Amino acid sequence: MKLSDFKVLTFDVYGTLIDWESGMIAFLEPLTSQVSQSLSRNDILEAHAFYESNTQRWTPNKKYSELLAVVYRRLAEEWGVEVTWQDCVAYGLSVRHWPAFSDSTEALAYLKQHYKLMVLTNTDNLSFSGSNARLAVQFDGIFTAEDIGSYKPSDRNFDYMLEMLARRGIEKNEVLHTAESLFHDHAPANKHGLSNCWIYRRHNDTGFGATMDPGDKPSVDFQFNSLMDMVDAHRAEQVS
Repeated sequence: MKLSDFKVLTFDVYGTLIDWESGMIAFLEPLTSQVSQSLSRNDILEAHAFYESNTQRWTPNKKYSELLAVVYRRLAEEWGVEVTWQDCVAYGLSVRHWPAFSDSTEALAYLKQHYKLMVLTNTDNLSFSGSNARLAVQFDGIFTAEDIGSYKPSDRNFDYMLEMLARRGIEKNEVLHTAESLFHDHAPANKHGLSNCWIYRRHNDTGFGATMDPGDKPSVDFQFNSLMDMVDAHRAEQVS
């Protein structure tokens, strides 16, 4: 199997193209700076992962920006910090300001020359529009949780994406699902018979950060530590 065997890359965005963990840490600082106990970066991210996943499961129709406001309130309650609802809403609206990984824009510009690029993202359309501007690429398909009414790893999200691709005449074997999260993306990609590429952004860290533990590790067809490593592998295929 080679990267050049595929015609379409379907991307997760947050954690893969957008450095959501750095964005979370930065925009949670008004809250975490008031916490009395010592919290590591991973303590913060793992607590966030729990409340985000929990809220997505209980209220799958809630827009991501509104869902993050609830997450902020739950974190404040757990850590014993008094916040206003306006503070919570402000955090929910921060997604559009989260930074892109340093290699995302250049890598996507290269990949756009060789593939159709699509996204399957656990966010709302307004939040994604801010992130899309940072990535500076025109995606060929944008499938958000707001469009679908549920959040990955729900089967509905992958069923929706595959239905939209089939409408355009794209076969499953032409698609490479490209993502960081084993929990949100690679486990369901295995279930749906999608070839997959793991962009292991957290290779220098421990644990799962802002995503839940997937349990048994899903299988992956390709693994790279960055998107630019994937680009370099594709370039190497062209001259081999």
